[in-house]
Amino acid sequence: MPTLSRIAALVATAALLESFPVALPAGALSACFSQGQAQPSLPGKSAEHRDPEQLFKQGEKALHSGDLESAERSFREVLALNPQVAGAYANLGVIAMRRKQWPQALVMLRKAEALAPQVAGIRLDIGLVYYRQSDFRHAISPLESVVRDEPDSSQARYLLGLCYFFTSRWVEAVDTLEPLWPQQSGQLNYLYVLGIAADKAERAQLSERALGRMEEVGGDSAEFRLLMGKAKLNEEAYDDAIQELTAAAQLDPRLPFVHFNLGLAYSKKGDYERAKDEFLADIALEPDVAFNYDELGNVYFLMERDADAAKGYLHALQLNPQLLTAHLGLARVRQRQGQFQKALAELDAAAKLDPQSERIHYLRGQILIRMGRKEEGKKELETSVLMSSASRERRQKEIEGGHLPQPELTQEPR
Repeated sequence: MPTLSRIAALVATAALLESFPVALPAGALSACFSQGQAQPSLPGKSAEHRDPEQLFKQGEKALHSGDLESAERSFREVLALNPQVAGAYANLGVIAMRRKQWPQALVMLRKAEALAPQVAGIRLDIGLVYYRQSDFRHAISPLESVVRDEPDSSQARYLLGLCYFFTSRWVEAVDTLEPLWPQQSGQLNYLYVLGIAADKAERAQLSERALGRMEEVGGDSAEFRLLMGKAKLNEEAYDDAIQELTAAAQLDPRLPFVHFNLGLAYSKKGDYERAKDEFLADIALEPDVAFNYDELGNVYFLMERDADAAKGYLHALQLNPQLLTAHLGLARVRQRQGQFQKALAELDAAAKLDPQSERIHYLRGQILIRMGRKEEGKKELETSVLMSSASRERRQKEIEGGHLPQPELTQEPR
């Protein structure tokens, strides 16, 4: 089952992206347009002598109207005339984001950032590129820079708080999200994340306040029952979770992630047929959510339907190549099929995403031993044990409050 942070991400992310559009730094970047301007020419000249500023405006207009092809053509013409226009690179990055072409988006946005490092909107979009690939760890740095430069940016602050939450940095999550209370305390997902983070950070009063407000706002709505079901799911109270989630589905059968979480609950109970049906139901509602195919792959793997499991994992990776669990799942399938080299290739891809994962070393050790490379395999298993122990120590420090602030050392002299 996904971690608490991962499950919360599914609902919180959906709500966040409905609340905040893709950052479009075009307005701010128009002011930067004059950097290294090419000399405009008179109207009627050939294409290579067209006015880059006019082309830029045409591109902005096409982008805002959703005509991505025309917008891309205009911005590329701008760059052909003047490769120093940060706004053109930034908007090409936004176009790639709209198409979910994440690597291309990052290339364009990094070029824009190099030319206009003072424009926070570019760094916000860089954070969004990582965020939308569930690469929360790499999203943190650009988002931190935006919040540092623009502390009143609700979008950047919310995103940063969620990234802290998803990476189990509870104290930072609370400190970042709590200032949003005046604007967001009517939103269930915000209250849920803040309440959980405050509880993990041992800020009981804030946790009680957030969860109490959540009940007040939610009433008996489908969204509230969904979140209650998720809470029960994380408590491993699977029958109670199913009861809450079923109630949510009855209130709103098309509510995102109700069927996904029902699938998780049934999977944990070992009812794989019903789990499969629930994941397929959520896929019918949300065909572009990689987590659904990842979890469906897990169910098929447990049912020993390896071909179907592989299809699920591969589909998940098509939607999100950064999904670590799908790489690991596919490696397990290839291992069971005896395709050891393919399994190792998946683990190599997974290691690029999370070099500190003990699971990768554990699986690699098992596979190497199966291949007769016993010494290499033993070293990988030993590394896995050492890393697992280190992970437990970090988790224990977190539980004991090792990262909590020490107010007696931070108070100013009176």
